[in-house]
Amino acid sequence: MKKAKDIALKISITYVLLGTLWIVFSDYFSMVITHENLSMYIYFQRYKGWLFILVTGIVIFSLVYRRTGELILSNEKLKSKERQLQVRNQHYHSLFEQNPDAVLELSFDGKVISVNSAAEVMLESTHQELKEVKFSNYLDEEEMNRITGYFFESFKGIPSTFETTLYLGKKKRKLLRCSLVPIIIDQKVTGMFAIARDITLNRENEEMVVASEKLSVIGQLAAAVAHEIRNPLTSLKGFIQLMQTTKTINDAHLEIMLSEVDRIDLISGEMLILGKQQETHFLHERLDDILRQVLVLMEAQANLDNVSIAYNNLAERPLNVLGEVNQLKQVFINIIKNAVESIPKGKEGRVTITLQELDMEAHVIVSDNGIGMEPERIEHLGEPFYSTKEKGTGLGLAVCQKIIERHNGHIHFQSEKEIGTVVEIILPIEERSIPSALSD
Repeated sequence: MKKAKDIALKISITYVLLGTLWIVFSDYFSMVITHENLSMYIYFQRYKGWLFILVTGIVIFSLVYRRTGELILSNEKLKSKERQLQVRNQHYHSLFEQNPDAVLELSFDGKVISVNSAAEVMLESTHQELKEVKFSNYLDEEEMNRITGYFFESFKGIPSTFETTLYLGKKKRKLLRCSLVPIIIDQKVTGMFAIARDITLNRENEEMVVASEKLSVIGQLAAAVAHEIRNPLTSLKGFIQLMQTTKTINDAHLEIMLSEVDRIDLISGEMLILGKQQETHFLHERLDDILRQVLVLMEAQANLDNVSIAYNNLAERPLNVLGEVNQLKQVFINIIKNAVESIPKGKEGRVTITLQELDMEAHVIVSDNGIGMEPERIEHLGEPFYSTKEKGTGLGLAVCQKIIERHNGHIHFQSEKEIGTVVEIILPIEERSIPSALSD
């Protein structure tokens, strides 16, 4: 309104000034022209008003025309921007409401401002119920503390992605992959969007594939393990027969027999642990211990295939990771097993396993002197159902990669035909000494 008042005031002042100047100059001009000719003076005075109206009308017309044109153009631009804003709002509303993922808009104090229909279905609550909800009703205390940290990071403008378990009632739970995205207006965080996807079925399917592949690995190891157990059994049988014949007990023979029994127990115990179905929990684990336990099983197949396995721990300190020991064993067994099987019969096979620390990450390097692979095959390693073996399923490395990704790690392959293959598994080192029971 102030701007309109200023414009009206300017027009009024302009009109008054023009009128005053016109009166002064027209009177002076009429006296100069007429030279005391009364009839001419009267004639001029009669028509100067009409001339003033014509001139001021033209001036006012041009001013109003120009200003009106600017206003109309500005109004058209404003309508165009309003239309664009409406279209954009409809786009954002469609993205919000039609999104198959659950989307919740949260305020600074964590209250729910708005939700889409997918969120209502996922949380089994209405919009009105969710406005009064406390998220501690859905999460256990440890998860609540962890997610609160992500919540405060988002209000610093840092988006985050994580997985968590949501509890609906006493027995029902859902595994969610969540993202917290800050809402930034005029370079200030005013709230956030919480986006969640139910991955419960996906994870169950993944676990079924992992379990299936694990059973396949165990089945393939069984023959080698049986052969490895047969050797100490043969020794035990021989000593027992000797004792029956001589009717005497030799302490040295007893020590050998006990060591052979311990080896049988160790091998069978590792097989039982590997085959046991356990609930997946990420705990604080030492990589060196896991690799040594895997070697107990893999030496059996290596001996059967006439391949030597060497293990080198080059780390200057214990390397701990946050992971699930059975799944990590499955990865290492699969990689080492592939290395052993890549060595052709008749060749003196060597498989070397190295554990070392680089840039605060644990590196497990498995190298062999097998037949190697062409570069174009390396690009497809890890793809489901792609296998370099004649009878391979193509799921082994795909499962390994999925497990390592779940542990926030990476797998890299290097290979050269007729020289060998190097597989490098990289896992983040976990510095904390307190176990964390994050459900996978």
